[in-house]
Amino acid sequence: MDPLIIGVLIAVLTIVVLATGIPVAFGLGLVSVGFLLAFEGADSLSILGETFFAGLAEFSLVSIPMFIVMGAAVASSPAGKDLYLALDRWLNRVPGGLIISNIGACSVFAALSGSSPATCAAIGKMGIPEMRERGFPDGLATGAIAAGGTLGILIPPSITMIVYGIATETSIGRLFIAGLLPGLMLTVLFMAWSLYTAWRHGYSFADLSKRFTLREKLEVLPRVLPFLAIIVGVLYVLYGGVATPSEAAGVGAMFCLVLIAVIYRVWQPRRIWAIISDSMKESVMILMIIAASALFAYMMSLLFVTQSVAEYIATMDVNRWVLMGMINVFLLVAGFFLPPVAVILMTAPILLPIIEGAGFDPYWFAVVLTINMEIGLITPPVGLNLYVINGIVPDVSLPTILKGALPFMLCMVLGIVLLCIFPEIATWLPTYLMGPAI
Repeated sequence: MDPLIIGVLIAVLTIVVLATGIPVAFGLGLVSVGFLLAFEGADSLSILGETFFAGLAEFSLVSIPMFIVMGAAVASSPAGKDLYLALDRWLNRVPGGLIISNIGACSVFAALSGSSPATCAAIGKMGIPEMRERGFPDGLATGAIAAGGTLGILIPPSITMIVYGIATETSIGRLFIAGLLPGLMLTVLFMAWSLYTAWRHGYSFADLSKRFTLREKLEVLPRVLPFLAIIVGVLYVLYGGVATPSEAAGVGAMFCLVLIAVIYRVWQPRRIWAIISDSMKESVMILMIIAASALFAYMMSLLFVTQSVAEYIATMDVNRWVLMGMINVFLLVAGFFLPPVAVILMTAPILLPIIEGAGFDPYWFAVVLTINMEIGLITPPVGLNLYVINGIVPDVSLPTILKGALPFMLCMVLGIVLLCIFPEIATWLPTYLMGPAI
């Protein structure tokens, strides 16, 4: 059978299997084993275990559980509340300061936790009721937090960037730095749209809160600044070549655990074990997906699907920007149905040679791919952030939240367009700090 036809069958069957609700890792493993048996026979399964565990034989994978512990420690403490309070107190006299505070808090907490759902939950529980109380439209209040939460997979340190780096054998430190300016760009776009739509709906931005004294503004900073210092420290040691991602993640996780114990008195064995236990569950889930994706990639390569798809795309007589547009549409649709980690592991190894052959920078492409995955987080049918927000404010309907999030999706599309016109947004800072990519 033609490898391209086999590829179509694999794609259709994978979507059908995952649509049943089976865990992604088991779904990918089931499809892989099924096609190996169907086309290569039982003998092809002799290397099954070796291939599965080879997907985990990468030292840099150690950084994933460590960054997850770092995020879980922050998410389990009142750090999000303090971050929100600090921004609200410093910006409460700025027109529209409340909504700027919410999106700003999302961007910083996203960098601390690396988790979109955790960001939505932590900031949304405080920010959404406050915005609604001050007269902001329900759609804007919920949509802004849902979109702000997506920044967790772009602003470093980012688990998806680590997964991309492992899948494509690119520098994780350079990927982190590449995501910094685009993450700030999206934050500014979110703020600008929020202010505009609130003004358009007649919100006067009249300050209804009290004036905060300088003492009140300063008293919360000692509880927030140490966590921000950890982010800066992790980025510094990575781009400075001081430590590997695994070492930086380990030290960052240790400092976060120490800080929540010292600042918030989170030192009880039961609470520490809850952080470790939750981190372990999420880490195992991600590592299982990585291992199953390695098996999936082996099956695709053995059946010559990967090579045939790459060859077919390479021989297409189209402009490279048309090719990039097609890839973006494909990634966007894939993000509607699959979690970011699964999409990256399944597609990045296939797409990277094509991207590089068309003259695109692999680190720039990582940012574009991640923004596509961000859109998927606030888009049905998966749209995890939408359901998190709906759980926080059940009296606001899911269609209202989706309608409020839709303009932020368009902001992300605008962000991709800006990156295509000005790729230096993603490539300048890594080149400036770390030199040209080899």
